[in-house]
Amino acid sequence: KRELVIQHVKDLYGRDAVSQIATFGTMAAKGAIRDVGRVLDFGYNFCDGISKLIPFKPGKQVSIAEAIEEEPLLKERLENEEEVKQLIELAQQVEGITRNIGMHAGGVLIAPGKLTDFCPLYTQGGDAGVVSQYDKDDVEAVGLVKFDFLGLTTLTILDRAVNYIRALDPDQKDFDLATLRLDDRATYKLLTDAKTVAVFQLESRGMQGMLKDARPDRFEDIIALVALYRPGPMDLIPDFCKRKHGEKFDYPDPRTESILSETYGIMVYQEQVMQMAQIVGGYSLGGADMLRRAMGKKKAEEMAEHRAIFRAGAAKDGLSTEKADEIFDLMEKFAGYGFNKSHAAAYALLSYHTAYLKVHHTAAF
Repeated sequence: KRELVIQHVKDLYGRDAVSQIATFGTMAAKGAIRDVGRVLDFGYNFCDGISKLIPFKPGKQVSIAEAIEEEPLLKERLENEEEVKQLIELAQQVEGITRNIGMHAGGVLIAPGKLTDFCPLYTQGGDAGVVSQYDKDDVEAVGLVKFDFLGLTTLTILDRAVNYIRALDPDQKDFDLATLRLDDRATYKLLTDAKTVAVFQLESRGMQGMLKDARPDRFEDIIALVALYRPGPMDLIPDFCKRKHGEKFDYPDPRTESILSETYGIMVYQEQVMQMAQIVGGYSLGGADMLRRAMGKKKAEEMAEHRAIFRAGAAKDGLSTEKADEIFDLMEKFAGYGFNKSHAAAYALLSYHTAYLKVHHTAAF
């Protein structure tokens, strides 16, 4: 029913103030090599073999230039094979060029007035209606706010299950998921036993293995596991599980205990990066959000400026430059793949609700 939510927003704020957001697909390194090779009529296996020499890094696109520096075999073939040289040189010329225009999966713009006062628009075919010609970063740069409206089938499942519960049991005519306690022992037993088929976000084999290791017994654990089970932070799951069940660990600094205690000393959320900047580096929350964004973009000049600000703020609280740099480096490392806690909490709540219904209202669920 996502389209109904978008229609509601249009009715509320005016059709000329609401649009969806464009995305621009670009030629990444591997795709550029394959496309250029196809045009040059090089064999598929040859082009595929060269493209596979581009290293994979979770959460980061590796450019052809970076791959040449990091992959000795690619560098060797570039220097010794004329076809490889021709392929790579042409691929580098088209790398980064816009390949296709699409529409952001969840993003919706709501402007304080006519959108045409802020950015150009175009009409998308089908039911999409009007779409911005700026992508999500550019619309924020001109002062607009992107709202994410994500459609989930799970919400429909929960709605139908609640209606069935109310219809089947007269004593449950006022049943409401919003009033459920989040400490139901039977629900956590289901999770720790990994009997999670049909439980939102937690039913894959990998998730089930993680649940058996982590043995969550509080809602905060579910939030953290939802945030950790994705490329990048997934490597931290074993440490999370060990620390939860008694392995000793140290905080980067005593000031960080209040921030990291809930996740056993591991930085999991974007909000934790911001809190570290605020408490250790003396940032305002607005400034901390700017730092988090800068860390995600990894622009060297911007990061050098923020490092100096962080050092100065930490020094006011008696922290040495060395310790400030150590904490800043830790924040920078985690900021690249830290997950939004509010998003993780919303998903964890759906996980808990589906698990609860599976345990206590199996027939309706």
